[in-house]
Formats: sequence, structure tokens, C-alpha cells
Amino acid sequence: MSRYADLSLAVMALIWGAMFVVAKAALDDVSSVLYLALRFSLAAVVLGLIFGHKIRFHWAGVGLGVVLMGGYILQTVGLQSISAAKNAFLTSGYIVGVPLLGWLVYRNQTRVVEVVGVLTAVTGMGLLSMQGGKLMIERGDALTLGCAAVYAVHIVLLGHLAPRIPYETLSFLQVAAAAGFAWIALPFVETPAIRWTPAVILAIVAGGLLATALAFVLQTWAQQYTTPTRAALIFALEPVFAWFGAWWWNGEILTGRAAAGAALILAGVLLVELKPNRKTAHP
Repeated sequence: MSRYADLSLAVMALIWGAMFVVAKAALDDVSSVLYLALRFSLAAVVLGLIFGHKIRFHWAGVGLGVVLMGGYILQTVGLQSISAAKNAFLTSGYIVGVPLLGWLVYRNQTRVVEVVGVLTAVTGMGLLSMQGGKLMIERGDALTLGCAAVYAVHIVLLGHLAPRIPYETLSFLQVAAAAGFAWIALPFVETPAIRWTPAVILAIVAGGLLATALAFVLQTWAQQYTTPTRAALIFALEPVFAWFGAWWWNGEILTGRAAAGAALILAGVLLVELKPNRKTAHP
């Protein structure tokens, strides 16, 4: 079963990686949080229709959805001012954050390789974020790094909840709660604006059906059979798919310095994740 779980997570990474390019094109014609509200609302309706009779209310699922949307808002607002490839690679910082949170929650002893991996990834993030030869973190960079931290929390929480709550219930509740939180946050974060262009429609439909409804069902089901750190390792494929998609679709090319930073991020991720798994019971 774990093999199918790994395959499901890899499919998710592919879908999410492709969505960076699709969302980037749509954000010229729709405000960030409105796009997320529409996308997650569509996904919630679809999952409600599919799983309606199996859904049972759990506050934990609602809380998980609020955390999830917090990360998405930071990521999507950040995507407005930086490239899709850069946004994807900075977001991949959550892959390093997952084992660190595991240490904080489960008190696993930190290994030398983990420290080296984190330092390597942080160095890569610095190179990727430098502008004009200066070490400067722009607003979009900071928002995306904040998103990475929130995503790490989401993965660790989902790893704890997935074996305890049926995946149909947990998938629907987190997506529906995320949609509700987006609508509540909308007037506080931005002035809603939308032009119904083909790019916007594609982003909402593909994002709602594939990158949200399908993806979170796959993730919630798969994390019953794998650990958060294993899931995070597979998600390392996401920025690679995003970079390839940005190159293929938009001709977007990272500079040599940025490419070196991206390589260091992936190296740090692999250093942290490629170690013997030590699954500890949740306290």
C-alpha cells in the first residue's frame, strides 16, 4: 500500500508544480484571495457531492483547513511579485521544515546531517532571493517563506490526523474550511477584482478539480500509509516540475546564481530527508 501512497504523492507534486505556471498567468486578471476562494469553493462542492453521506464533522479538520488556507494566501500573494519558478523553490522550504517540526513535537534527536541539510537549503534560499548582487529579501520572497513554514505545520498535522479520521471526512472538511476562511479573509487582504479570461477560468477549474479536490484526497489518503517526512521528500519533486513547466510554457529561465540556489535547496532537502525513518508515536 505504501507504494501506491508514494505514487499518489508524486502525482500531486506534478499537479501542484504545473499549477504554479497556470496560477501565475491567471493572477494578472484576478486578485489572489478571490482566486483561492473560488478555487476551493468549487473543490468543496465537488467533494461534498462525492463524499456527502460519509462526511462526519470534526473540529480538527476545520482547523487543518484554516492552516492550509493561511499558507495558500501567503503563497499566492507572494506569487504576484516573483516568478513561478522562484516561488516554487522557496515554497519547497517546507520540506526542510517538516523534520524540524518533527523534532519539536516528537523530540527526535537532531542529527548532523539534518543540520547540514538545513544550512545548505538556507544558503540556497539566500542565493535565490538575492537581487542585483545584494542580499535582499523582497516582499514576495518573505511571504513565500512564511507560506513554507505554514505548509510544514499542515503536513505534520495531517500526518497525525490522517490515520485517525476517515480520509473522505478529512479531505472535505479541510477544503471546505479553507474556502470559508478565504471568503472571510478576502475583504481584509485585498480589494476583490476579476476579469473572466480563459486563463482565469482554466486556473479556477483546473485548480479546483485537480490541484485541490483530487490532490487533497490523494494526500489525505496517502498520509495514512507514510510518514510526514517521507511525504515531504516526494514533494521535493514539486519545484522541479514547476521549474520545468515555467521553462516549457513561458520560456522562464533562472540566472546562474538563482539556479545554484535552487540546486542547494534541493540538495538540502535530500540531505535532510534521505535518512533512516524513525516514526514516533504522537504524544
